[in-house]
Order: sequence, then structure tokens, then C-alpha cells
Amino acid sequence: ETFRKQMDSAEAGDNVGVLLRGVTKEQVKRGMCLIEPKTMEVRRSFTAEIYVLKADEGGRSKPFFTGYRPQAFIRTADCAVDVTLPDGVEMAMPGDNLEVDLKLLNPLPIVIGQRFAVREGGRTVAAGVITELGEDSKEDIQEEEERAAKSKAV
Repeated sequence: ETFRKQMDSAEAGDNVGVLLRGVTKEQVKRGMCLIEPKTMEVRRSFTAEIYVLKADEGGRSKPFFTGYRPQAFIRTADCAVDVTLPDGVEMAMPGDNLEVDLKLLNPLPIVIGQRFAVREGGRTVAAGVITELGEDSKEDIQEEEERAAKSKAV
């Protein structure tokens, strides 16, 4: 339904209310997508081209290093993300454009070409676009399956 009116279909961008059988309210989180199966990849890791905002653009005044853990805002989801700089790059300075590897704390549906913001302490510090989907490790997949099983048991 949309605005208390029954609808037979919805399109991308529509605000809708949906009845999901067999799913609890706790299992649905901000940023999740209602999609046709196999149309998006749910991943933790990806490569992206980012621009690090300068202080006069509202960004950082100091560099960051591999291991930096800000929040990534992808569509309506926000999730902690671990940043790995490319080999040979010691630090990312404000004003830099560079390709980085990112690993989300929780998997999200993502696609190549998708734009996102990197935020820290309530301000945007970088903007990026996904260039490649990473292969999640067996440990990542097992950890997510265990988390999902725990969620169902509650």
C-alpha cells in the first residue's frame, strides 16, 4: 500500500508499506532492499574510487591510514567500514582521489557504479563510487550465516 491506498505494484523510489510473512520486525533493518532474487549482490567487501574532502569543503584536516573505520552511507543504510589503502600509499590526504578497498561491518546489497558517502562524527569526509565487488571470504559468509541464525532464534 502507499499512503493507505492498496496498490498492485510499485516502482523504484516509491514509498510503500509491505506485508512480509515469516519475517519479524527485528529482522528488517534500514537500508535493506526489497528486490527480485539475484538482481543485486549482497557483499561486505568492495573497491571504490573516493575523493577525500578538504577541510574547506567540510572534510578532514588530517590524513587517514589503512585501518581507518568511518561510516559508509549507501542509499539509506549506514554501516561501519574498514578502509585499506592501496599498496605503496601510506596515507590518504584531504584533496586526494584514490582507489581503496572497503569492508563493511555488515553485508549490504551493492552494485558497481553505486555512489556513497563516507562520514565521520556527523560530517561527510569523502565521496565515492563502487568500481568492483570483492569476494567475501568463507569466514565472512559463515559469520553472517551465524548472525542470521541467531536473529531467527530470538
